[in-house]
Amino acid sequence: MRRYLSLLLVGAAFSISITAEVNAGEVTPITSIGRQEGDWTSPVKNYVVLKRDGLEIVVVNNQAVDDNTVPSHRAGYSGIARISHTEQPNNLFVPNYAGLNYEHIHDGRTRDRTILFEPRNLPMELRRINQNTVELYQAPAGHYKLESCQRYELLKDGTIQLTYECIPRAKTFENNYIGLFWASYIHQPKDKSIHFPGFENMEGKDLRELPAPKIIRSVTPQHGIHATHRGIRDTRLFKHDKNFPLTLVFGYSRHRFHEPWYYGVSRNMGFAQVFRTADQIRLSQSPSGGGNGNPAWDFQYFIPDYEIGKTYRFVMRAIYHPIDQQEVFFQRIHQEYKNLNHSR
Repeated sequence: MRRYLSLLLVGAAFSISITAEVNAGEVTPITSIGRQEGDWTSPVKNYVVLKRDGLEIVVVNNQAVDDNTVPSHRAGYSGIARISHTEQPNNLFVPNYAGLNYEHIHDGRTRDRTILFEPRNLPMELRRINQNTVELYQAPAGHYKLESCQRYELLKDGTIQLTYECIPRAKTFENNYIGLFWASYIHQPKDKSIHFPGFENMEGKDLRELPAPKIIRSVTPQHGIHATHRGIRDTRLFKHDKNFPLTLVFGYSRHRFHEPWYYGVSRNMGFAQVFRTADQIRLSQSPSGGGNGNPAWDFQYFIPDYEIGKTYRFVMRAIYHPIDQQEVFFQRIHQEYKNLNHSR
């Protein structure tokens, strides 16, 4: 326990201030979104294996797969089916499911489950861009007619970069915003909690009188209760039905984060998800999202006042690194957060 607390205190030393402006609104596409032909290949299988600097990931579309590389993978779960490291060969994610998994498209309205889970149910095309990069493309279809492309790229040192771009093709979101949700289903960690820099129990507190941020250890009591952590300056309100069935989305916690990153620990590895400030990501968690003993470490992205035909983007990075190398792990979080917030 003493060693674990020291790990949290090491993390607190990496609270930094980013002043660079990042344009999180309309962008010029950098993925293959909007194109039906291009300089990419279409893999024969429903997955692609990427390896770089000690990390291996298997990016899968939303089709079922069952072979030696991706055993017992269920249909509907796209993203990273398997992640392993030279220091930890076992998969971090629940084998049947995935991590950095495109889960929901919504507008706060109660709808049929097939609509709320459109990323699972609509056709998804796998595009191999180069040795270190693969994309998952969905054409505008279904209820929302949202075109999307996700680029999974292995950077130097085995950092994963996820670039998501979407183009709304119809005025189908009734509350005038686009809500999007990603899930990572973690396989049987000893500790289901996540950790982020921020402030506890923020209801009614004056932002002008805040103490220094600290590392918050967050454990939610059950699925959908105190599930979503917002940034300290995130005052956005999104209209939604009273009994909206995706309880994680608006099940707000009492905590607020100071910087948009968090990590969890499984076996001997730390798994961190790092975001750009300007994208106004919200952090979510569930103690049982992937089944009994399998928490979900998630995030959300909202596009308010969307316009048809415009391209929108967020960028995040994920780090999977031995947790006993504490200083290196937190230095990497610090550096990736800095790099992201100075990028465009």
